[in-house]
This record gives sequence, structure tokens and C-alpha cells, in this order.
Amino acid sequence: MSPDQYCAEVCRKAGSSFTLSFRLLPEPRRRAMTALYAFCRAVDDVVDDITDPVPAYTVLAWWRDEVGRLYEGAPRHPVTRALLPAVRDYTLPREHFEAILDGMAMDLQHGGFADFEALRLYCHRVAGVVGLLSARIFGYRDASTETYAARLGLALQLTNIVRDVGEDAMRGRIYLPADELRAHGVLPGDVLARRESPGFAALMAMQITRARSTFTEALAVLPDCDRRSQRPGLVMAAVYRTLLEEIATSGSRVLREKTSLPPLRKALIGLQVALTGRL
Repeated sequence: MSPDQYCAEVCRKAGSSFTLSFRLLPEPRRRAMTALYAFCRAVDDVVDDITDPVPAYTVLAWWRDEVGRLYEGAPRHPVTRALLPAVRDYTLPREHFEAILDGMAMDLQHGGFADFEALRLYCHRVAGVVGLLSARIFGYRDASTETYAARLGLALQLTNIVRDVGEDAMRGRIYLPADELRAHGVLPGDVLARRESPGFAALMAMQITRARSTFTEALAVLPDCDRRSQRPGLVMAAVYRTLLEEIATSGSRVLREKTSLPPLRKALIGLQVALTGRL
């Protein structure tokens, strides 16, 4: 199995909405995005699958060394071997990959987030810089597209946080700012026990409003000249905004159920954006 085939298999098994948008790309860029996704999946799995933080830190340290080998031109892992031409062809910065690993390390240290600024830093590392890397692979002419890409990554991650409150609680994690929990009278213990306290609905409404406004901010700064090349990101924005509205419409019952969109609906959303370039 070649490195590209290995990464394609990772994407196939993950079944992520993100891979839907890759179909809009020409083959070289599609391979690069598939390799980037496989990297993110691999390091995220370290945090999700290794319950003891000591070996998890060891594995993340190995990936950090592997990023170094990637930029020295001698990677060992199939994922980084698949990334090698992408790093060269699209000038992908090393510090972005290292920032992703920094974000994963924050997960291992997880003691919650004091406020939104702390959460924003985490989101930037695990999603904003992925947006920046993706924008380079998609291609752009106007530097403002970098601002769009980082904000879109933030919006996507904020939507993930809203969707996954219950699932994260089962792992003993809360990705909601502690000061906002207190302001709404929501105890961390209730979230971890998946008990919906009286202020929980208002707390989630606040998170949804923030995610909505972040999507709006991102889309407002995308230059028209780059709208076509950035269509894969626009597809993801459309899918995730629709998901966010589904969660809001269902009453934000995220502690007990995980909202998702049927594959056909996601495909139709993607087709509409692909044809029009608009959400």
C-alpha cells in the first residue's frame, strides 16, 4: 500500500464530512488534503484512544520528531511520506503542524478552559491552523483569505464543541468556558454526568450564537477572487452551519444525543455550493 493509499483508507474509515469537499479538488490537491486530514486524524486519535497521558505524551513527542523528519525530507510514517510533496508544492509551514501538536497536548492537560480566550487558543491550534494549511492547498491570491481560513476553522471547531458536549462529557472533558458555565449556573459535575440543569439551554444558546457569528465573520472577509478556489471550505461551512441550525431547532439536546446530517443531505448541500460558489 502506497502512502497516498494509506491516507485514503484513513479518510474512508473516518467517514468525515470533510472528505466530501475534497472531491472538488484536482488530483494533486486532493492527495495533499487527504494526507493533511490523515495527519490530523492520527494525532487526534492519540488523545482519544490512549487513556493514560504518559504514553500519549510519548506518542505525541514521536509525532513532533516525525514532523522534524518531514521537514528534513526523510519522514518514516506513511502519512508524513504522503505529506512530503504537499509541504514542498504548497509551502506548508512547519510551525502549523507543530501548533496542531500543541493543541493535542492541551487535550492531555485538560482541566477545562477558564474563559473563551483560553478556548480560542485551543481552537486555533487544533482547527484554525488546519484552516490555514487547507487554504494554501486549495490555493489563493489575496492574503485576506488567510484571515477567512483561520476564522472558518474556529467556526467549525465551535460547532464541533456544541455538537459533542455529551460525547466529550463521557470522556471526562468539558470544552465550554468555565466562566460562562458559572454565569449560567451550570455545574461542571452536571455536564459530566450529562444532567441538563436549568441554565443549560441558555448556555448552549450562547455557544450557538457565537458559532453563528464566527461563520458570518469568516465569510465576510473571503475575497471574491478566491471564492472559487476555496469552494471546499465553503462546502464545509455550509454543512456545518446547517448542522448548527439543526442543533438549535432540536432544542440543543446535546447532552443525550449527537446531531448529524444524513449523507444525502450533506451531498446536496455540497452540490449546491459547488455549482454556485455561494452558501
